Order: sequence, then structure tokens, then C-alpha cells
Amino acid sequence: MSAAAGSATVRSRRRRILPGFGPSLAFSLTYLTLLALVPLAACFLKAATLSPSEFLAAAWNERARAAYALTLWAAAAAAGFNLAVGSLLAWVLVRYRFFGRRFLDAMIDLPFALPTAVAGLVYSALYVPTGWYGQLLAPLGIQGAYSRLGIVLVLVFVGLPFVVRTVQPVLQSFDAELEEASACLGATRWQTLTRVIIPSLTPALLTGFALAFARGLGEYGSVVFISGNIRFKTEIAPVLVVEKLDEFAYAEATAVATVLLAMSLVALGTINLLERWSRRHAN
Repeated sequence: MSAAAGSATVRSRRRRILPGFGPSLAFSLTYLTLLALVPLAACFLKAATLSPSEFLAAAWNERARAAYALTLWAAAAAAGFNLAVGSLLAWVLVRYRFFGRRFLDAMIDLPFALPTAVAGLVYSALYVPTGWYGQLLAPLGIQGAYSRLGIVLVLVFVGLPFVVRTVQPVLQSFDAELEEASACLGATRWQTLTRVIIPSLTPALLTGFALAFARGLGEYGSVVFISGNIRFKTEIAPVLVVEKLDEFAYAEATAVATVLLAMSLVALGTINLLERWSRRHAN
């Protein structure tokens, strides 16, 4: 390689780095360390003050296992429902033009702006037996408030935007000519959907599901008002952590939080793998 070519390569590499890269990186790492890594490390260190037997007694007793199971089940059920409904909403917003479309598109982001505690209060008022929805469900033997159904409902509310906002840009960039080519080759609408559209959307669908699932794992504010917090029935893991804190059992609370944190980290790792897979398939 000649000196001129080497000099050009060095200049090209330098241009790729934004001005102020060093200070920006240092600030980002400091910010991440102080606000994320240090609190997480403190959680693990506090839980480490318990012996292995004490940790298992606090974090893996019958009550805790019931809370974990309900948390995982409710988060998965809500994410699955959001996957179906959110994909349909994203399709309607991208493919159709109708009166009120912009309003509907803006309402999708409402859970991001609305405090989740407000959502919990509203849902509990709607689904109690005397509420607007509850009085319709009660004669059918369906209990909306203070039940597992109520937990899933509020998790659906807080998790829906994650699916819609993940699938929507992929649909916007989807080449409509692929559908036209499929139709010209004699494919039915169902075949076009299952063999052309869904395979292209699969990475985004999986990522949206994972994001909604991870959001449901740590949700507290909306669930605490509508679940009733009944042990072994409607008590989720975040509520159990808060109850332990109210009892000043800090080590036991961090033990439960550590298990919940491990679940969240697994979900986060899954999201990153899905995003890499999505980029690979997009390329």
C-alpha cells in the first residue's frame, strides 16, 4: 500500500468518528454506571448477605414461586395478545387512510405518557362488578377486577405500543411489489400473507413480543390497583418485593428482586439476539 493510500485510509477512519467522541463516550459510560450498573450491583451485593439456604428460603419459597409463575404467565399472555392486536393495528395504520387515523396513531403512545398508576385505577373502576364493563361481565361469571384477567388487561394496555411501534416501520418499508408479484404468480391472499408478508415481518414480530413481555415482567403501578394482591392467586413478583420492603426485610426483598432481575436480563438478551437476527435478515 502506498503512502498516499495509507494516508487516505487514516483520514477516512478519522472522518467516521464524530467530533467529541472521547468525552461523549466517557459521559455515557459514567451515566450508565451511576444510574444502572451501581444500583444493580448494590442489589446483588445486598442479596449476597444471605446464606444460600436463606436466599432460597426468601426467593424460592412457595409464595415466591407462585408470584413468579403468575408474573411470567400474565406477561406472556398479554404479550401474545398484543402481538396479534398490535400487528393488526400497525397494518391498518400503514396500509389504509381513513378519518381519525392520526388520532388513532397518537393514541397508541398514550401508555407511554400516562402514569401506569392512573391506568390501574381506571381499569379497576371499570371492571369492578358495579363498573361500566364489570356490570356486563358479572352476569356471565367473569370477574375483571381483582383477578388474573385484570392483571392481563392492564399489561395489555402498557405493552401494546411496543408491538405497534416495532412492526409499523417494517411495514412502511415493505415493498408492495412483492405482493403484486405473488398475486401475478397465482398465489391466494392467504398464501401471500403466510409465505411473503409474515416471513418478512417475523423478526419484528418476535422483537415486539419480547419487548412487551419484558415490560410486563417489571410492571407494578397499574397491576397493584386491579390485582387485589391475594397471595397465591393474584400476587405478582414486584408486589411481593414492595411488601418485603414494607416489612423492612431488605435482604429478602433484594433476593426476590434478584430473581426477577435475572428474568429481565434473560428477556433483554433475547431482545438483543432478535434485533441482530432482524438486521441480518434485513441485509
